[in-house]
Amino acid sequence: MADRKNQADLTATEKRNFIDAVLELKRSGRYDEFISTHNAFIIGDTDNGERTGHRSPSFLPWHRRFLLQFEQALQSITPSVMLPYWDWTVDRTSRSSLWADDFLGGDGRSGDGRVTSGAFAFGNGKWPMNIRVDGRTFLRRSLGTGVRELPTRAEVDRVLAMPVYDTAPWNSSSDGFRNNIEGWRGPNLHNRVHVWVGGQMTTGSSPNDPVFWLHHCFIDKLWADWQRLHPKSGYLPTGNTPDVVDLHDTMKPWNDVTPADLLDHTKFYTYA
Repeated sequence: MADRKNQADLTATEKRNFIDAVLELKRSGRYDEFISTHNAFIIGDTDNGERTGHRSPSFLPWHRRFLLQFEQALQSITPSVMLPYWDWTVDRTSRSSLWADDFLGGDGRSGDGRVTSGAFAFGNGKWPMNIRVDGRTFLRRSLGTGVRELPTRAEVDRVLAMPVYDTAPWNSSSDGFRNNIEGWRGPNLHNRVHVWVGGQMTTGSSPNDPVFWLHHCFIDKLWADWQRLHPKSGYLPTGNTPDVVDLHDTMKPWNDVTPADLLDHTKFYTYA
């Protein structure tokens, strides 16, 4: 069983292998398919209609499957690659190791937010924005501009202490663990990190920034932590709920996997 590691603990070789595999997925066109899928579900998921990837109980299992699919794509290039996670309760500034030139590159420049360092800088010619919300063809970031502070460990612990997975009306107004970690209620965990990074991370095409995968990997780890803390608190809802994915319903776009299939992450990976 392979470990997903904290990005701060990656070796130089592990960083290079991850970056090289991501760049190869981009070169082949496969990376942009992931962006298109995510963007379609951001647009389609609504509070008062069908919702699968966001604003819904299946936010966590949907992204778990999405991350697994991406990880498997990386492994088709370099079998040893595992997704790393970004613990933003610890690595909280633009000087943190994930923003170094040998990994994800740094902040965007003033004015247009264009990232100018690292493997994904526009000047290197290997990271064009093909799936985008405007005419700009370069990766953008504005770290700490949209919101000044990343979530704290105390805020995370407060959400992890919530004993109920989700509640009616099963959307962005729900109480419970899922909606608090997604960030529509409470300390705004997942959503706040997207805004803190800025640039494409604030849009439906957020996987344009490879930090998307490290952020969601940490969200997935926090779900695993919550499951361990609350072994008797399962996924909700369990059946006959309109517009959302129940425990044994299949999830689009795959239509071959249910939340129940994804509750035990240790079938696929562990967290170091």
